[in-house]
Amino acid sequence: MPATATVIGAVLGLGTQMYSNALRKLPYMRHPWEHVLGMGLGAIFVNQLVKYDEKLKEDLDKMLDKAKAANERRYFDDEDD
Repeated sequence: MPATATVIGAVLGLGTQMYSNALRKLPYMRHPWEHVLGMGLGAIFVNQLVKYDEKLKEDLDKMLDKAKAANERRYFDDEDD
């Protein structure tokens, strides 16, 4: 999974830089270091996005477990009242 995210981010960064050059009617590979920088930033961005998504899922599972436990305590444990 990390390799896939890295490749997707690199392609996104490269595509963004090439699109930017195309909009400005410049040669696609003008300043190649900008393409390398874009690929690096894209890879970092997508990897951080994947990490954030995993953490978000974990936090959501914790919150749902807490809510389920609270509902069970509220509706099923207090039957004597």
